[in-house]
Amino acid sequence: MISSSFRRDTITRPIYQWAKGVLPALSETERDAIEAGDTWWDANLFTGDPDWNELLSYPKPMLSPEEQAFFDGPVNTLCAMLDDWRMTWETRDLPPEVWDFLKREKFFGMIIPKAFGGLGFSAFGHAEIVRKIATRSTSAAVTAMVPNSLGPGELLVKFGTKEQQDYWLPRLADGREVPAFGLTSPEAGSDAGAMVDEGVVVRGTWKGENVLGIRLNWHKRYITLGPVCTVLGLAFKLRDPDRLLGGEEDIGITCALVPTDTPGVSIGRRHLPAFQTFQNGPNWGQDVFIPLDLIIGGAERAGQGWKMLMTALAAGRGISLPAMAGAAAAYSALTTGAYARVRSQFGIAIGKFEGVQERLARIAGNAYLVDGARRLTCAGLDLDRHPSVISAMMKSGATERMRVVVNDAMDVHGGKAIMEGPRNYMGSQYRALPVGITVEGANILTRSLMVFGQGAIRAHPYMLKEILALGDQDDARGLAQFDETFWKHVVHALRNGIRATARAWTDGALAPAPDAGRAARFYRKLGRYSAAFALTSDIALLTLGGELKRKEMLSARLGDILSEMYFLSGALKRWEDDGRPDADFPLLQWCAETAFATIEQRLDEVFANLPNRFAAWLLRAAVLPFGARRRGPSDHVTRACADLILHPSATRDRLVEGVYVGGKDEAIGQLIDAFERVVVTQPIHDRLKDQGVRHWKDGLAKNLLTPDEIAALDAADQAVAAVIAVDDFAPEQLSPRPVETAQPAKRPKPIAEPSVVTEPRSFGEGSTA
Repeated sequence: MISSSFRRDTITRPIYQWAKGVLPALSETERDAIEAGDTWWDANLFTGDPDWNELLSYPKPMLSPEEQAFFDGPVNTLCAMLDDWRMTWETRDLPPEVWDFLKREKFFGMIIPKAFGGLGFSAFGHAEIVRKIATRSTSAAVTAMVPNSLGPGELLVKFGTKEQQDYWLPRLADGREVPAFGLTSPEAGSDAGAMVDEGVVVRGTWKGENVLGIRLNWHKRYITLGPVCTVLGLAFKLRDPDRLLGGEEDIGITCALVPTDTPGVSIGRRHLPAFQTFQNGPNWGQDVFIPLDLIIGGAERAGQGWKMLMTALAAGRGISLPAMAGAAAAYSALTTGAYARVRSQFGIAIGKFEGVQERLARIAGNAYLVDGARRLTCAGLDLDRHPSVISAMMKSGATERMRVVVNDAMDVHGGKAIMEGPRNYMGSQYRALPVGITVEGANILTRSLMVFGQGAIRAHPYMLKEILALGDQDDARGLAQFDETFWKHVVHALRNGIRATARAWTDGALAPAPDAGRAARFYRKLGRYSAAFALTSDIALLTLGGELKRKEMLSARLGDILSEMYFLSGALKRWEDDGRPDADFPLLQWCAETAFATIEQRLDEVFANLPNRFAAWLLRAAVLPFGARRRGPSDHVTRACADLILHPSATRDRLVEGVYVGGKDEAIGQLIDAFERVVVTQPIHDRLKDQGVRHWKDGLAKNLLTPDEIAALDAADQAVAAVIAVDDFAPEQLSPRPVETAQPAKRPKPIAEPSVVTEPRSFGEGSTA
C-alpha cells in the first residue's frame, strides 16, 4: 500500500507543479466575488448526483400575514394610482402623490429591519411585491425595488456600523432620505476594476471641524434614482499616499455614503432609459470631502467595497429582476391567452391556430418555469443563503426568457400591440425589455463569463480548494492541501464517469428519483444530465485549464446546461409544492422536454468545439451515445399548454396569480371582461353552429335565440370590439412642438493628482448608478 507521504512527494508533486501553470489563477476581484457569496442547490447539481429529497425538503415560500396584508392593501392601492401611459408620454415621472405614498407606506424600507423602522420583509415578500407592481408599471417597480436591492440600505444592513445604522436606516425606511448607488462610470461598466473614480485620504473640514477624511473625484452614469437621491452610495478606488491610515498606499475599491448636498457634488440631467420614466441620470463630484466615518462599515471596511457589492448582488440579482421577469411572463400569459380567445379570424378564435398555439405554449411554459425558479431562489435566500452563481443564473436566465415571452405576446397581438395609446397594454412591457437585459451585469457577459466561470470554481466540490492550494505562498502547505483534495477529485471524477455513462446508455433509467408521481421520470433524466454535465466540466477543465476562461463560447454553453438544470429544478419543486395538480402537468412536461432538448444541444455543441478531439470523442461516446435526440415538447403537449391559458381554470389562475387587472374602464379590465363574456357565450355559438348558423345574428330570423341570449351575445360583441380597437390621434396631437434639444453633458475635468488642499471646493455634477 502506498503511503500518503510517498504519494504526495512522488506522484502528486509533478501534478501539482503542472497544475500551477494550467489551472486558472484567481484575480483579486474574482476572489472577492467568489468569497462574497456561497453555494446552495447549484453545488448539488455540480456533484453529478443531486439529492432530490433535499430539494423537496426546502420550505415552500409563502407570504407572512403581515406581508399578505401589505400586498392586499398598500400594493393594490399603489397599482390603482398608476397610469403608465400618462407617466410615459405626459409627465415623464411618477406623480407627486405616488412618490409621497411610496415613502409614507415604507416601500423603500421593505428590507430594512423593523428595529430601524423598516418593514423587515422576507426575500419572497419583497419579490412578490415588486412582481405585482411590475405588472402595472415597470417604472414604478424599478423605483420601489432599487432602494431595496443594490444600494446603501442593503449595504448598511449587512455591513454598517451601529452608528450608521441608527442614523441612516430609519431615514431611508420612511423616505426622508432617497438613496441611489454610484457604481457604473463611462470607463468602467462590467469591468469595475477599470474605474478611475478616486478617493484620497487627507485632512479636511467637516461641519466646522478638522478631521481625517477622503477627498473624492468621480463621474458616474446610468444611476437609478440619481436625479432625486439625497444620499449617494459611491464606489471608488481609495488611495492613502501619505499613509495617514498606517497601511498600504493603494487600499482598493471602497464604498461610502455621500450626502448629495455636500459641496462639490453635482447631479446631472436625466437619462430616458427605453422610454421608461424611472429616475435615472449621471452625477459628478470634484474635490468632495467626506469624513472617514461615512465609509460604509467604518474605516476598517476601507478596501472591502468590491466584496461588499458582490455580497449584495448575490441576493439582489436573485430577487428584483427575476420578479420583474416573472411579472412580464405572467402578464403576457394573462393578456395573450385572453386576446387569442376573443380575437377571431376566418370565423374562429386565433388561439385555435396551431402557429399561435406554439407561441401561447411558449408563453405559458416559460411563465411556469420562471416563477418556479424564482420561488426556489427566494426559498434559498430566506434560508439565509447567498448563492451568487444562482443569482447570476436567475438574472440572466429569467430576463432572457422574459424577452422570448414578451416577443411572442407581441407577435400574437399583432397590430394591437404596435399602435401606441392608452389601449395598448403591451407596449411598455416591450420597451422595457432592454432594461432588465442590461442592468446589474449585461446578460452577454453574465452568460459567457460568470455562470460557469464562477460556478466551476465555487460550486464544484473540489475545484476551489485545489485553486487555493495552488495559490498558497507556503509551497509545502499548498502541496499537502492539493494532495488531499486532488485524489478526492479523481475518485469523484471516476464515479461520475461511470455514473454518466450508465445513465446515458439507459436514458436515465438507472438514475435515482424521489417519490414524485408522474414527475419521477423527469428527475431521472435530470439526474442523467447532471452526471453528464459534471463529467464534461471536469474534462473541459482538465484539457483546457486556465484557457477555458478565454473560451467564452464553450463556457457559455456549459453555463446554459447548469442554468437549464436549475430552472427545471424550480419547476419540479413548484409542481410538488402546489400539490402535484394533474391539470398543471402539461406545463411541467413542456418545461422538462424543452430543458432536455437544450441540454443535449449544448452538450453536442461543446463536443463539436472542444479543442482536444480525443477527449471530445470519449465524452460523446459516454454521455451522448445516440446523439442529441431530444426535440422538445410534442405537438400534443404544446396544444395542451396553449389551451390552459385560452380557458378559465384553476391552472390559469395559478399561472397569472398576482397580475394587477384594474377596472373595466381600463384596457386590461376591458380585455378580461370580453374574455369572460366570450367564454360564457361560447355554448350558444356552438349550438348555432351545429344548426348550420354561421353568425348568431343570422339566427335571429329563425327564432333560435332567447332575449337573454341575444343580449349576452350582443354585449360580448361590443366588448370584443372595444378590446380589438386601437388608439388614434388628431394630427395636431402628434405634430412637432418646440422642445429643448438634448445637449451632451459636460465632462468633468480629468481627476487631478492629490494636492495639499484641506478644504472641500465646490464644483461639478454628480449622483447614482
